[in-house]
Amino acid sequence: MKPSWGQVHAWRLRRQLLEPRTTAGVAEIAGRLCGIQAQVASSAALAVHVRQARPRPGEVDRALADGALLKTWAMRGTLHLLRASDAGSFLSVMASGRTWERGPWQRAFGASPRDVAALAGAVGELLDGAALTRGELVARIARKKGLAKLAEPLRSGWGMLLKPLAWQGVVVHGPKRGNETTFTRPEKVSARWRALPAPEEAAPVVLRAYLGAYGPATLDAFDAWLGRGAVKRTVLRAWLAAMGDEVTTVEVEGRTAYLLSEHEAELARTRTSTAVRLLGGFDQWVLGPGTSDPEVVAAAHRAHVSRAAGWIAPIVVSAGRIVGVWELAGDRVKVSLFSGAALPDPDALEAEVAHLARATGRAGLGLDVR
Repeated sequence: MKPSWGQVHAWRLRRQLLEPRTTAGVAEIAGRLCGIQAQVASSAALAVHVRQARPRPGEVDRALADGALLKTWAMRGTLHLLRASDAGSFLSVMASGRTWERGPWQRAFGASPRDVAALAGAVGELLDGAALTRGELVARIARKKGLAKLAEPLRSGWGMLLKPLAWQGVVVHGPKRGNETTFTRPEKVSARWRALPAPEEAAPVVLRAYLGAYGPATLDAFDAWLGRGAVKRTVLRAWLAAMGDEVTTVEVEGRTAYLLSEHEAELARTRTSTAVRLLGGFDQWVLGPGTSDPEVVAAAHRAHVSRAAGWIAPIVVSAGRIVGVWELAGDRVKVSLFSGAALPDPDALEAEVAHLARATGRAGLGLDVR
């Protein structure tokens, strides 16, 4: 099978609930996208709302409050909103890499594997039935014999010592206390939480989900999405091979990639799309396949999308390709098209601005294109 990139982009638009937009709730959207990056809360909410035919403001907060979603560190060590019912599979895959046992990690953060195991046990006990702020958690850890040395690195806002605990299902973000983040146990915030399955059980769940949203995909793309080198390449290959006939290879304009076999006929029937979408910063449309994929964003324009300090800009997508970026300035949506990019259909752009107004709860947004 040899689909075109136009077919692949159109198929991904549908699979990622962008064309047509969906009536699904936030948990189903998060599940389809394999989680939603949530370093920036407003970007995570926008990733949901731009996919909904009728955006429902406040839905992300309600889904976190009722346990449909969990907020925790996951792929690439970044905060994600994960559907609670399958979060354990994604975390199990991340934990299987045991990055905290590698020499560079130990030297960077001053914690041995034994320290991490002791910390996991102590944090698990402290959070049993409780939700603690970072300051409260650090103060209690500082009083634990043998763990006082970890108090200072635990204060880091990047949560580097907490990430291995998150991947092992020990800790998730709890309800806000004023403006402060709290941490708690996943079972405390969601009755849908299930203990981590073994990596061999989790891997096919994660691979099916990933290929179902971002396929056809290479092993390099899957590796980058997890966190480049987070899991050894030999292990990734073994997981993929174990899926047998569930996965097939396709050639897309010279690139060999993997697709779920059940989707092969559907992709072959897919027609190219002319859809225009305004997507927010850190959207899964670009994070799923990765910014290094020139079929998602041309190499010449990558720096406009993937900026300093890991910032991913809001993007303009036309026919599945990123053709520009945008920003909200007051009541104006300012679109900056890449050099050489064709102007998307003006009516479609205006319709996107109207949908963006509904998604953000801001009436009367205007459009400027340059």
